[in-house]
Amino acid sequence: MSATPFDQRDGWIWYDGQLVPWKEAQLHVLSHGLHYGSSVFEGERAYGGEIFKSTEHSERLKKSAEILDFEIPYSVAEIDAAKRLVLEKNGMTDAYLRPVAWRGSEMMGVAAQANRIHLAIAAWEWPSYFDPAQKMKGIRIDMAEYRRPDPATAPSAAKAAGLYMICTISKHKAERKGYADALMLDWQGRVAECTGANVFFIRDGVVHTPIADCFLDGITRRTVIDLAKRRGFEVAERRIMPDELPSFNECFITGTAAEVTPVSEIGPYRYQPGNMTKVLMDDYSAEVQPKSRAA
Repeated sequence: MSATPFDQRDGWIWYDGQLVPWKEAQLHVLSHGLHYGSSVFEGERAYGGEIFKSTEHSERLKKSAEILDFEIPYSVAEIDAAKRLVLEKNGMTDAYLRPVAWRGSEMMGVAAQANRIHLAIAAWEWPSYFDPAQKMKGIRIDMAEYRRPDPATAPSAAKAAGLYMICTISKHKAERKGYADALMLDWQGRVAECTGANVFFIRDGVVHTPIADCFLDGITRRTVIDLAKRRGFEVAERRIMPDELPSFNECFITGTAAEVTPVSEIGPYRYQPGNMTKVLMDDYSAEVQPKSRAA
């Protein structure tokens, strides 16, 4: 990945209905989304020129905005088309895409009902979220200090920018200690997710994953659950307590950026990436490829 700062790169970004030069895709410092977190986004990947589950991501983006009490002024079909245009204009086939919508600068205060809603879509090359060599050995994860909030106190079903503040804090602390990520508990002390990925465990041939009712039910998470069931693996979506962590044999995390990444450590607990994890990694790699290529 290029070391060039993201505001200094070349290319094109789709911004409020038109393509603009990358460096000109700017917003005012008094935008509501910057000050009050009134922003939602998506993370998507294109493989072989096709965006994996593009429409599901666009639908979730629209839904996230609705949860934050604003409406993105473009249809799902228009957002899908804009993403394809961004890929084409930038000459990319394998890329990461970032649609983001936010309240503008017409009003500055907690209330901002008259603010214009903006939408931008960028794409860039992002080969792997984690170092590829480390990924195959399994990444090391720390335990996060912050917990996922009670869904009665935060819009946990939205992919809202403000919800990632505690994730950034937790990931920074983990990285400073030599870990790749951090595992977060929910507000009741149960296993929830990592800072930007869902988590799975394997024991006695059964795949276990926390119920996604206080954190984002990831599109990759749902895809991997479907792939596991296709393989005939039993999948248990249930409450998982921290004292169960030493009882599992394998662990992996999932996300658009992380894809399927094995885990070798969570704090003091050790895991050995095994056959079931490798099977699901391979199945996911095959699933995301354009069907014409996979055929």
